[in-house]
Amino acid sequence: MTTTRYVLFACVIAILQSAVAADHENHLPPLPPWNPQNLGLIAAPDDPWITPAELSGLTTTPRYDETIQWLKKLDSAAREINLVSIGRSDQGREIWMVVAAKNGATTPKRLARSGKPLVLAQAGIHAGEIDGKDAGLMLLRDLTVSGQRAALLDRVNLLFIPVLNVDGHERFSAYGRINQRGPAEMGWRTNGRNLNLNRDYAKLETPGVRAVVQVIDEWQPDLYIDLHVTDGIDYQYDITWGYNGTHAWSPAIAGWLTQYLEPAATAALNDRGHVPGPLVFAKNYDDYSAGISAWTAGPRYSNGYGDARHLPTVLVENHSLKPYLQRVLGTYVFLEAVLQVAGEHGTALREAIAKDRNSRPDPVVLSWKEGAGTLPESLFFKGVESFREYSPVTGDSIVRWTGQPVELPVAVRAGDQPGELARRPASYYIPAEWGDIAQRLRDHGITVSTLDEPRIIDVRRYRLPSAVVASGANPFEGRLRIDPGAPVPVDGPAEFRPGDFVVDTDQPLGTLAMLLLEPLSPDSFLQWGYFLEIMNRTEYFEDYAVEPLAAQMMRNDPDLARRFRERLDADPAFAADPVRRLHWFYGQTPFHDQRYRLYPVARSVNPQAD
Repeated sequence: MTTTRYVLFACVIAILQSAVAADHENHLPPLPPWNPQNLGLIAAPDDPWITPAELSGLTTTPRYDETIQWLKKLDSAAREINLVSIGRSDQGREIWMVVAAKNGATTPKRLARSGKPLVLAQAGIHAGEIDGKDAGLMLLRDLTVSGQRAALLDRVNLLFIPVLNVDGHERFSAYGRINQRGPAEMGWRTNGRNLNLNRDYAKLETPGVRAVVQVIDEWQPDLYIDLHVTDGIDYQYDITWGYNGTHAWSPAIAGWLTQYLEPAATAALNDRGHVPGPLVFAKNYDDYSAGISAWTAGPRYSNGYGDARHLPTVLVENHSLKPYLQRVLGTYVFLEAVLQVAGEHGTALREAIAKDRNSRPDPVVLSWKEGAGTLPESLFFKGVESFREYSPVTGDSIVRWTGQPVELPVAVRAGDQPGELARRPASYYIPAEWGDIAQRLRDHGITVSTLDEPRIIDVRRYRLPSAVVASGANPFEGRLRIDPGAPVPVDGPAEFRPGDFVVDTDQPLGTLAMLLLEPLSPDSFLQWGYFLEIMNRTEYFEDYAVEPLAAQMMRNDPDLARRFRERLDADPAFAADPVRRLHWFYGQTPFHDQRYRLYPVARSVNPQAD
């Protein structure tokens, strides 16, 4: 395309964007200035391989069928491209993945034979945040039929999922995200069952996340990129990204991301006129006064899950208040930088992965909390000027963003300090009747074996006397969350039968297994509500049967009688409650259900650890 045609096309794009802004975005803050330097990434209007979004000047995004139709056309024309189905959605839509490789691979085994690093990038896990889909289509064209980026595939292979949440994508309207500048119409955050796929990595209840975890297990990518658009406050950064740091479950991987990917992606975006920055999660949601949270993600999220299973994973959050054109072009530049870095430093990347997968940390951190931490106390932040004024709508003050760039120090609140910890057992034991739990572990790729003969093993189990349905009893992601309270250890020999399951922690996914099985882990199956049955009391007593037995127990056991009197003196509410008093005695008898509130997953007892 000549320079004149580029200028004319840029003018058309500007006019289209202004129209979209006038129609859909006049309630949003004014834009800070942007000097685009990469409009040349957009195909010419007469290019036979122009993408549907480019035809609109990157103001609209195509529907799912139109997206797949364009990709099938590319598949037919480019030897390097193959479309692979990785599953079906709840509504029956095919979930497609693109394999881009010089050897034309269609299977994990053939792709692995190339020896090249493998990048997995996914878009549309939140289907309204769809920048990655349109950037990915442009990049796939330039990796193949246009030839502009074809050299990248000499050193790296790419898996690209254009839309993971396909049903949410087709809940398509102009009213998906009130705080986002374009596209003109978009999909919805959650899937057809109103589940958020980026809260599903631990529990694997959605077809989309089950599909992508199967891709991770079978194709074994070396680097995983999850493409989003953020919410929240205004600032200058247009493309932000982050990952769990060296304090977390994969320190060698975090070191590689910091050493190689961070500077290269930052330089590439700066060179193309973008404003790259770190993930921005403001503590106050509407200003910078309380600082920014430097978050350590848990395994319910893509980036926390990747960290826990030692897969380098980067969460990209484009800024929702920037124009769609700006965000898509920035995503293209970021993905190009990722492929470049993976191709150049793939050996070091695989060494970091191997180091973390071979590590067996003990203890294992189950959760993280804020502290002074390893991050700087403040960040010289590229913000946007704001002021507060009284709103008659809210009856209080509200923030107004002016669009004027400002730079100021902002406190960083690092959530990088250990919260709950657990010593690493050699093994976990799961009774056969909880086979669904064993299968969930296997769905993650965790090795689970089955006993073929009876064994008596010294184990630690936990009783959960204070476990309750989490505060408010409101469902979260289709589950009733459980607060485990203070688990009480129960140590001793236990008999396990043929058919019971064993999970050894001496495996690459051993840390992930711990995060799913330890009661105090926020993303354990217990806290996600998969063991509600153990909280049911299933046998009862009559007052007339227990009261004479209690009197006899006190006569026969002075120590028991003393403990009962001490409880009466220490707990007036207990003393005033006849039923609780009888329950206390019932709990001292062999008639009491010994499995009541006993977490059925046992951990082997290591005398030095436990």
